[in-house]
Amino acid sequence: MLGKASSMGDQARALTAAAERLDRSVPAADEVGNEVLIDDRRIMRLSGPLFVLFSILLVPWTIFVALVLPSRQLSPNYDVAWAGFDVFLCAGLGATGYFALRRSRWAPLAAVATATMLVIDAWFDVMTSPSGRDLVVAVALAALVEIPLSALCMFLARRGQLVGDQRLEMVLPGSRGGSRHSRSSWATP
Repeated sequence: MLGKASSMGDQARALTAAAERLDRSVPAADEVGNEVLIDDRRIMRLSGPLFVLFSILLVPWTIFVALVLPSRQLSPNYDVAWAGFDVFLCAGLGATGYFALRRSRWAPLAAVATATMLVIDAWFDVMTSPSGRDLVVAVALAALVEIPLSALCMFLARRGQLVGDQRLEMVLPGSRGGSRHSRSSWATP
């Protein structure tokens, strides 16, 4: 038993070493915030390679699921699942609105989360709707409400990030004051 635990420990160390080599091979983003502080904690250094690995592992899993799962399934909690998702979406929309009203630095995070939920909502509404009127309504809502609102959320997130960069440029001595990251107002695209 001790030999097996030692072997697992060696494997974990080898994976950690590989992740750290990968992390060192990718330079930190050339962003104004990184002129102040780069988060070099071990958890941050390892999370990049770990999430890349997760995305790679998800490819064969997705193919497996697409081939094996039935095209039709009854769910006893279908209504609760959708109502629960809509509660989360409502919270995301409310948080995005609240943080945008306050011009908070949290607005971009809320906007990205909400944009993601809107795209997921559109996808599953369209894919789970039976043909006919329900499908037409789902496609119309996706095309006219959910996807445009998601795009607006992404625009707000990007603008919020640019404003955050601009704030940093204003306080950093010797920063790239007129760099491509700088924008003069919220009205500037």
